[in-house]
Amino acid sequence: MHDLVVKIIESGPPLLEAMRRLAKHRLALAGGAIIIILCLTALLAPWLAPHDPNRQQLAYRLLPPGEAFLLGTDNLGRCVLSRLIYGARVSLKVGLVVVSITCAVGVALGALAGYRGGLVDELIMRFVDVLLAFPGIVLALVIAGIMGPSLFSVMFAISLIGWTSYARVVRGAVLAVKEREYVEAARSLGAGDARILWQHILPNIMAPVIVMATLGMAHVILASAALSFLGLGMQPPHAEWGSMLSGGRPFMRTAPHLTIFPGLAIMLTVLAFNFLGDGLRDALDPWLKETG
Repeated sequence: MHDLVVKIIESGPPLLEAMRRLAKHRLALAGGAIIIILCLTALLAPWLAPHDPNRQQLAYRLLPPGEAFLLGTDNLGRCVLSRLIYGARVSLKVGLVVVSITCAVGVALGALAGYRGGLVDELIMRFVDVLLAFPGIVLALVIAGIMGPSLFSVMFAISLIGWTSYARVVRGAVLAVKEREYVEAARSLGAGDARILWQHILPNIMAPVIVMATLGMAHVILASAALSFLGLGMQPPHAEWGSMLSGGRPFMRTAPHLTIFPGLAIMLTVLAFNFLGDGLRDALDPWLKETG
């Protein structure tokens, strides 16, 4: 407990200063506000959606935006606004699940490789090189062919290769930190490897991981939409932004709202996470120099 208190005291001032710098970053604040609105929209989807997103009303098919349907209807008469709102749930779910898995696996293996070194480091990093040799879209196509098109297949495919970037960054950070004086002091006092990693090394390398996870959310959401656009992700009739884009392709001239609004939703979400990630990177940069 004493070590934890000391660590909080030592890391407090740089962290507070980073928060002050982040508060001055207008684009990061704008991105954060968009993300909060998006999360609230996804959580309150049953109450915010004006219609059932999967209800087909052929009498109202391909209606332009208007009073009855604020963003119009698709070729099956389904409310585009309602489907966008429910699609936010899918995109955020995929992003959170994939980033959580890739971050946990990448941090664990990268820390192990950097701390242990030798044969362990060589095996892990060569496995990383093998995975990076496969293009992500080709790997997703293979997995979808084996497992069948589904949201799980998309998450599995993105997770399978997504952890490698975390492992590379964490390994490099651990190599730089593990020889610091406070780590040597903890080792000389008899601290075990697990305790050194958990209490003395990982807290000092989490800043770049946080930035990567934030930027990774944008990448995962975009990749998920791209795979769903190709028919590998969420299957009909469930709402998903990428599949909505794909479904609107045949009607781009007669009903452009079917592609404009899902495209805007993807663009704003990706921009929001990129803005927040850039702001975090700028805010944490002095802390990275001090601790890493």
